[in-house]
Amino acid sequence: MDWLINLFCKTDSVAHIVLLYAVVIAAGVLLGKIKIGGISLGVTFVLFAGIVAGHVNFTAPVDILTFVQDLGLILFVFCIGLQVGPGFFESFKKGGVKLNMLSTALILLNIAVMFACYFIFFDTSDPKNLPMMVGTLCGAITNTPSLGAAKEVLTGIFPAGSVPEIASGYACAYPLGVLGIIGATLAVKYICGVDLKEEEDKLSVQEGDNAQVKPYIMHLRVTNSYLDGKKMLEISSFLKRDMVCTRVLHDNHVLIPNRDTVISLGDEMLVVCAEADAEAVIAFIGEELKDEWVYEDKEQPMVSRRIVVTNPSVNGKRLGDMHFSRLHGVNITRITRQGLDLFASKNLRLQTGDRVMVVGPEDRVMRTADLLGNSIKRLDHPNIATIFIGIIIGILFGSIPLMIPGIPAPLKLGIAGGPLVIAILIGRFGYRFKLVTYTTTSANLMLREIGLALFLASVGIKAGASFWDTVVAGDGLKYVYTGFFITIIPILIIGTIARKVYNFNYFTIMGMLAGTCTDPPALAYANSVCSKEAPGIGYSTVYPLSMFLRIFTAQLIVLFCCG
Repeated sequence: MDWLINLFCKTDSVAHIVLLYAVVIAAGVLLGKIKIGGISLGVTFVLFAGIVAGHVNFTAPVDILTFVQDLGLILFVFCIGLQVGPGFFESFKKGGVKLNMLSTALILLNIAVMFACYFIFFDTSDPKNLPMMVGTLCGAITNTPSLGAAKEVLTGIFPAGSVPEIASGYACAYPLGVLGIIGATLAVKYICGVDLKEEEDKLSVQEGDNAQVKPYIMHLRVTNSYLDGKKMLEISSFLKRDMVCTRVLHDNHVLIPNRDTVISLGDEMLVVCAEADAEAVIAFIGEELKDEWVYEDKEQPMVSRRIVVTNPSVNGKRLGDMHFSRLHGVNITRITRQGLDLFASKNLRLQTGDRVMVVGPEDRVMRTADLLGNSIKRLDHPNIATIFIGIIIGILFGSIPLMIPGIPAPLKLGIAGGPLVIAILIGRFGYRFKLVTYTTTSANLMLREIGLALFLASVGIKAGASFWDTVVAGDGLKYVYTGFFITIIPILIIGTIARKVYNFNYFTIMGMLAGTCTDPPALAYANSVCSKEAPGIGYSTVYPLSMFLRIFTAQLIVLFCCG
């Protein structure tokens, strides 16, 4: 039995360390699936499993725990950055500016309430109380990366062995943080007198106004005499709207038109345009025929085929620069990206993983497929080189010291903020440097969850040794109720302003509040009470900036106030 005792007690052996993480993560993930009131803590329960392990002295050397913790944090924030990068800058368009302003105000209010609780309830002469409140803030807004960023900065300020275990405050505030976000969101509903059915009806009406990129297919007959003898390029220029004519029936002959194709009265056209432009296109060209397009050139049959973009050289190129109709004799009608159908406008840039609808003669469609790649197998392999190149640049960028007068230590983005910023930039602009950033959703989620689980397990194990003295025998109850205040007060204020002042749809507000707190359970709840996409849109609009600000502000608080 000595081998079994050594396996569990010999803390410096590789087998013991692997077993420790396996037990903590497995137990945490399984327990995290238990739902109370329809809500579960998910992978975050790994933190509590780690605390229990650390408390019973089932642990590992501190330097090993620190290494695994930092590695997990880097993987987690980098994969988040890759995911949100493509939509980060687009999130500021249209109503996104106001939503992001409200989100930023909510983040600042969280910090303000944290400081108010610190001065009201805690002994400000104790240098460890403010760092513990930072941990409580991270738990109250359910943001784990900010906890990692704050811990990293604290290690550079406090002497070795005396770094406050802020994960204890995080653990106290997190459960009520999850419940508080959902509860405060529901309170906004009653404060503002929201009728859920009425809100859904409004969304149904608004869907027609948000159809600029949805493709619309129609069968038209040319009846406008002005178009007789005009080239497709002239028609498109005069109309001043993007449209794609995929086929033309002229003198009982079907052809794939290009910019130089001449149109005659009586010709029939199969046209794809943005849904919002359909009425104008019909009015300009002629009558819409209700029967489906059934014509086919027997000598050269036309086919429609979805082709997957997997060729790295195509990544980031504009459709208008590819000249598909002129050079390849085919037309691109629409593109499916992340489950959404987009109209193939000439300014749309192709991205690896796009599914492109190509129309044309079969042989030319096959040549286009070779040009675009169309290799599903290639997509199954994540672009590991891009990931690690990004991590290298992110660590270098995060290590650049910025000296600010009045701050004893230089400001750094660190191993959390640096990789996050670089991942966002690579996710958005990587194609310009021939970096293919596409990974399948499952691959990204797997790397992210592994990184988060390793980080939470390490934090929990290290915090477990002092958890009882810090929380149960110390100020644990204060962390619980101050965390609850930090959660609900800003949400009640900002949620009410978003509704009363800016008149946002309540379901959009639910998504915005969940995204600002980076809280998937709150988003899941919002989706369960709304059949539309508004909660998800609100969530994704503010999530990128919120994640960045949560990490960055956690570091700033520690540097300015604890240094």
